[in-house]
Amino acid sequence: MLEVCVDTIDGVMAAMQGGAGRVELCSSLSEGGLTPSAGLMRAAADLPIPCYAMIRPRGGLFGFSEAEARVMLADIAMVHEAGLAGVVLGAQAEDGGLNMPLLRRMLAAATGLGTTLHRVIDVVPAPLLALGQAIDLGFDRVLTSGAEPFAQDGAELITQMVTQAAGRISIMPGCGLTAANVAAVMARTGVQEVHAACNVPVPGGAAFSDFDPPGGRYQTSESQVRAMVSQIPG
Repeated sequence: MLEVCVDTIDGVMAAMQGGAGRVELCSSLSEGGLTPSAGLMRAAADLPIPCYAMIRPRGGLFGFSEAEARVMLADIAMVHEAGLAGVVLGAQAEDGGLNMPLLRRMLAAATGLGTTLHRVIDVVPAPLLALGQAIDLGFDRVLTSGAEPFAQDGAELITQMVTQAAGRISIMPGCGLTAANVAAVMARTGVQEVHAACNVPVPGGAAFSDFDPPGGRYQTSESQVRAMVSQIPG
């Protein structure tokens, strides 16, 4: 199945209408995805597609302060209140590995929700060690590009992850996947679900400030979602 990351309510609807099986709900995909607003969570929860909220309070890597941890715990509470299906989490310790105590706190707060460990696994020193920790923590899945900029280039590590997981956790490749390459990556790695943005550029308009970026913004494309879904083996 295909999970589509979106940062607007129109994006949720485009993903759903294009045949996606799940949505990763964010704000600021230009920053790699941040926590969505309460309003977006509530609006998405009213639609008939499972939505997982990204829990990430700022851009940059994933070493969070205690104050940021409290923000993330409050955001997880908002996910419960809104009625979304799950959360997408990740945190690093000072040594760069997974911050196990903080992840345990967040997972406890997320009891009853689906859980994905995000691409923090691509920046830790030992991804396979982190995968074992994610299994021990009880995550449902791991989103990964195989510690490469694009998942198609990280297919070897993704295959190793699938072997190590042995069905205990789902390995979900993401970043760089398109209708042109998704079938080949799935066949090579043996994964059952994939993740993509499926977005297209929208030309920018004249603005006196940085309201509209010079290259325009991106929006989820229903046709791109449908094309990618059509290439995923049934």
